[in-house]
Amino acid sequence: MKKRLTNGFFIFFPLLIGFVIGIIVKDNIDYNSLLLPPFAPPKILFPIVWSILYFLLGISYYIYRKNLNNKKTIVIYYVQLIMNFLWSILFFSLKWRFISILWIVFIDFFLIYLIKLFFFKRRFQHILIFLIFVGAFLQHT
Repeated sequence: MKKRLTNGFFIFFPLLIGFVIGIIVKDNIDYNSLLLPPFAPPKILFPIVWSILYFLLGISYYIYRKNLNNKKTIVIYYVQLIMNFLWSILFFSLKWRFISILWIVFIDFFLIYLIKLFFFKRRFQHILIFLIFVGAFLQHT
C-alpha cells in the first residue's frame, strides 16, 4: 500500500502542484492583453496542454525512481519542477516579464540536463522529457 502511494505521488504530484498554481494565478492571467504571434494557441488550450505535460513529467520521474535512485538526478528534477511552477507566478501574478523570459531559459537548461540524465538510464524517459521540453518551449513562444 505504501509503495502505491509513493508511486502515485511521483506521478500525480506535478499535476497537483500545477493545479494549485493555476488556482493561485487564474485571476491574474492576462493572456489576451499580450502581444501574441499569429500562431499562438487559444487560451483554453493552456490548462489542457500543461496538464498533459505535467502528467508526462510525473510518469517519467516514476519510471526513473522505480529503477534508480541517484540523489543528483532527484534534486535536478525537483529544482526544475519548482522553477516551472514559479514561472506562472512570476509572469502572471507579479508581471515580471523580463525575469520570466530569463527564468524560461534556466528551466530549459534544467530540462536539457534532465534529458541527459534520464537518457542514459531509460530511453523511454528521454522521449517523455523531450516531449515535455518541446511542449513547454512551444507554449512559451
